[in-house]
Amino acid sequence: MRAADFERALGCKARAQSAHFAIHYVPVRPSTDLKLANGAVFSELSTDEARACPQAVDESLFGAHFGVVVPKRHAQRAVTRNMLKRQVRAALARAAPRLAGGLWLVRLRAPFDRAAFPSADSPAARLIARSELDSLVRRVIAADVAP
Repeated sequence: MRAADFERALGCKARAQSAHFAIHYVPVRPSTDLKLANGAVFSELSTDEARACPQAVDESLFGAHFGVVVPKRHAQRAVTRNMLKRQVRAALARAAPRLAGGLWLVRLRAPFDRAAFPSADSPAARLIARSELDSLVRRVIAADVAP
C-alpha cells in the first residue's frame, strides 16, 4: 500500500473497533500511479490505456491488501510497535481467505497499559493483542456474511 492508500483507508469510518485497535476498509484496488517531482504521473502498468475499458481485468481477482498503523504516541518502544505489527499481520494472514478484496488497514487507536505489561514484548501482551485482533477480525467477517 502507498501513502495515498493509507489516506483513503483512514478517511473512511472504522469498520470495527476494539479497546486498542480499529479496522478500516475501502473496497478498491491499491493505487498504482507514482507522482514525480515535476507533477507528472507515472503509471507502473504497461496497459495504461486499458483503464478506459469498462472492465479490462477481472476486478474480483485483485484480492485484499493490508496495511498497519502503530503510532509512536500509543507504543513508544520500538520493540512494542514491532510486536504489535507482527500480531496484526499474523491475524490478517489467518483471515485473508475470508476477507473481501480491497484495502484493509488496522490501526492502533489506544495504548496498552505499561503498568500491566512492563516488558516491551511480554508473552502476556502478545496474547492479549492476538486475542483482541482475532476477535475484531471475526466480527468484521461475521458482519460481511450477515444479510
